[in-house]
Formats: sequence, C-alpha cells, structure tokens
Amino acid sequence: MDTQPIPSVTTDAPTDTGAADLTVVQEAARLIGQSATPGLAITGTLRLMSQMLGLNRGRVLLPSDEDGLLAIRYSYGLTDEERKRGLYSFEEGVTGKVMKTGQQAVVQDVDQEPGFLFRTVDRATLPEGIVSYLAVPIMEGNLTVGVLAAHRLRMRPRAINADLVILRILATFIAQIIKINTLIEERTSHLREENQELKVALEQQQNNHGILGESAAVKDALLQITRVADTPVTVLLTGESGTGKERFSQILHLTSKRCDQPFLAINCAAIPEQLLESELFGHEKGAFTGATATKPGKIELANGGTLFLDEIGDLSMELQSKLLRVLEGQVIQRVGGTRDVPVDVRIVTATHKNLQEAVNQGSFRLDLFYRLNVFPVHLPPLRERAGDVRILARHFLLSANREYGRYTLFGRGVVERLESYNWPGNIRQLENVIKRAVLIALDGNISISDIESILRQESVINKHLEAGQAAVSGNTAIAGHAIPARMPDPGLPAAPVATSSRPYLWVREDEEEQLLNALQQTGGNKTRAAALLGMSARQFRYRLDKLELTDTP
Repeated sequence: MDTQPIPSVTTDAPTDTGAADLTVVQEAARLIGQSATPGLAITGTLRLMSQMLGLNRGRVLLPSDEDGLLAIRYSYGLTDEERKRGLYSFEEGVTGKVMKTGQQAVVQDVDQEPGFLFRTVDRATLPEGIVSYLAVPIMEGNLTVGVLAAHRLRMRPRAINADLVILRILATFIAQIIKINTLIEERTSHLREENQELKVALEQQQNNHGILGESAAVKDALLQITRVADTPVTVLLTGESGTGKERFSQILHLTSKRCDQPFLAINCAAIPEQLLESELFGHEKGAFTGATATKPGKIELANGGTLFLDEIGDLSMELQSKLLRVLEGQVIQRVGGTRDVPVDVRIVTATHKNLQEAVNQGSFRLDLFYRLNVFPVHLPPLRERAGDVRILARHFLLSANREYGRYTLFGRGVVERLESYNWPGNIRQLENVIKRAVLIALDGNISISDIESILRQESVINKHLEAGQAAVSGNTAIAGHAIPARMPDPGLPAAPVATSSRPYLWVREDEEEQLLNALQQTGGNKTRAAALLGMSARQFRYRLDKLELTDTP
C-alpha cells in the first residue's frame, strides 16, 4: 500500500479529465449551497464521483459518538448491510491507518494488499479484474476528522493521481460541510436544551402562579402566600430590593376572593412626602393650590380590592398615623376634607428595611408595626434560590431578544458564570445585566468576556451604592428627615438597577480609559459601549465630546 504520490497509471485512450473534474467540483459546490441537510450534499457528491469519475462505492467514515470506532456515515452504492459492517478501529485496515496517520492511501490491487480486510464489501461483490482502493483524510486544520474512500478499476483511461486530486478537493468540501453541520448541531442542541428547560419552567410557572423558579425557598414563600390569600390578615413582605415583592403581592390578590376587584400599587419611597398623602388619600377641591377638582386617592380607587404599599418603611410618622386609622377603622379622610369615607381594601405592605430596628430608633410607630406584621413573609434573595438563576436568565434572554429584535444565545460557560455571581440587586439586576449583554453581544453570541465586563461594572457600582447607603445610615435625623449624605462620585456610571432614569453625571478626565476600553470591547459601537457602562447613548457621546475623543473609531 502506497501512502506517497504514485506514478500516473493510464492507457492510451484519451479522456477529457479536466472537464469531468471541473463539472464534479461545480456540482458538488452547488449541492453544498442548496442541500437542506449535510446527508443530501455528501451523498450527492459521492453519486457524482461514481457516475462521472468511476469512483465507485464511495463512503465517508467518521468516528462514532458511542464507541469512537470509524463508522460509515454517508455512502453511495453500498447496501445497508455493507454500511453496518463498515466499522474500524484506528489500528485496523487501510481506512484505520489513514485516520490515524492523516495520510492518503492507495491500494493498487486489493487482492495483493495484506492489510485490506474486505470487511465492508466482499471480494465476490467487486468486479472482476484488478480493483484499486483510494482513501484520503478529511482534515479540519491539522486534525483528521474522517476518511473519504472509494473503489476504482485499476486499468482505466484515467490517471489514479487525477482521482487523488479530486478526492482531496472533495474531502475539503466535505470537511466544511461537517464543520458547519457540527456548529449548527451545537447551536440547535443548545436551543433544544434551553427550550426544554423553559418549557419545564413555564409548566412549573402554571403551578407557581407566574413565578419562575423551582427552588425550595420560592416554593415556601408561595405556599405561605396562598395559605392566607382568602383571609383578611395583613401581610408584610420582607426581603432585599429586587426580589419580586410586588409580583408576590399580585399573586396574593389573584388567589384571593378579591381577584375580580382592583389591584393598585404605590411605592412610598418614590413620591415626595407632600404629594404622597394626596396620592394615598385623595383631596378635596381647593385643598391646595392646583386642586381644581375632588380627586380620590389610591386607597379609594382600590376599594373592594387590594392596595400594595411598597417601601412602607419610608412613610413619614404623620402618614403612618393616618394609615393606622385606615387599618383599624377602614375609613379615610381626603386632604382638605372633614368627613370620613368608608373603604373596604386589603392593604399589603413590603419593605427591604428592618422595621423592628426602625421602631427601636423611633422612626416607625410600634402600633403600626404590630398591625402590619401579623403575617410576615420573607422573600429569598436570588443568591439563595438554588437553580433559579439559570431559568430566569434564559427567560430574560428570550424577552430581550423579542424586545430588541435580536437572535442572541449564551456562549459556553456564561450561564455557569451567572450562577456563581452574588446578585446583590437580585432579579431586577439579573434582568438588567441580560439586556445589556444582548445589546453589546457580537455575532449573536454572549461570551464570557461580555458578561465579565458587565459584572465588573456592576461590582464597582454595588460597592459604591453600599458606601452611599452606609453614609446615609450614619447621618443624624433632624425633625424626622435625614441630613443628605455626600453625593456619589460623579465619574461613576449610575446603576440602571437602582433607578429608572439615569441621572446626569459630571465628566472627569480619568474616565477616558474607561470609555476607550468600552469602545474597544464593542468594536467601536458607541450605543453598545454606553450600555456596557450603564449610560445612555447621549451621556456617552457627551463624554466623548468633552474629553475630545470624538474622532475615536
């Protein structure tokens, strides 16, 4: 058996070898571009080899996923039984040697070659006369991934070297088909896995009243909520910011007898105190400048249903007193009014603060605390919800793709990295990170480096926010209001999870490196670079202008 170039073997009969070879190459290229599956393209190519070049019983052998043996994956001119017999280790026969060494093999006469096994095709099946066997490696770079082989009659008006050349060309085509198909299989397999996980999660969501998650901590919180849904008991939801307190309050409402009545929510920390009273209790016409008509408040509008008061710990002492009256007497007085208005409303409250500590500090009424704390339910932070990050991340990826018109996938190891992060901002922070990753991802793939860049930004922001909160907690209270803490470092991008709108920030000269790094990571895309840094595109461009970086590609 030869593994080196051999002399051409021909007869005196003329043949238009070049024209036939060119036709085969062109048709093989067409098959690759038009075939719906790799099987159609490769089998069609093997058929061309047989019909136009006399390279018969062509086969493509690839390592089996089960046992690693070389197996015939595609063929033309072989029976099913012959295909099944065509199994070789890397140490067996001519085919195994080609796979092992990565060198082509030429058997000039199969009857005279001791290493030829006749395993796939019996000698009796082959034509009479001298039969040759040609095999070339299918290469991906320097790696042998398979073998392309065929029989031919030894004495033909066509040089064996010409057959080897065309086989090597077609092996290159087949290598590309296999590579592309492998990439597609990996991606579709990844999608099938994600779709199955999402399907299971959505089925679980039906049982979890719309909450995505399978962790014991979430199931326990849901169980407590549903237990008291049909009772008049006051529920206090506790937990860190971003753990889904409003969603749990909605579940409490939807599983109660009040489900057909209004559900309203208000964040006590998001509205200035002078406006919050009117928002909650309403006002009479002429109660203050601008009150041109009587307006019912949220408590009245939620009559018969449920009112969710988020961040109840930020309520002023005066409003705490008025809320206590609502809980005890189910009546309100509008701002500027003198008569009681009866209401029937279930009030659900939530806070990320320690209300017991606030009572001890004198900033929260003890009697109100006892009225609210009848049935406390603690919502677990994301870091304590084992296995839920994976489900939530893929759900948010699907939502972000739909929102931004993208088709983005998680790269290898990304989900595992997300699961290892601490998530101080919980579910809200995870959603924000996924959206930013979709915006900056290149080629439809979120890589580990994309996630690491975003998480580094998040970690810096989280440390800064913690420092700011510590400064606030250290201030002295005056007349029920804390002295404002020192403002955050103006050069640091605002965390999108901390506020719905990005505040205007001063520009610092030492931001230049940060801006340039973001541009480099996003290939010069300013919108994606802004998203990476948690800025709006306008803020990012403003900084480039101020720092005279507008010519940066």
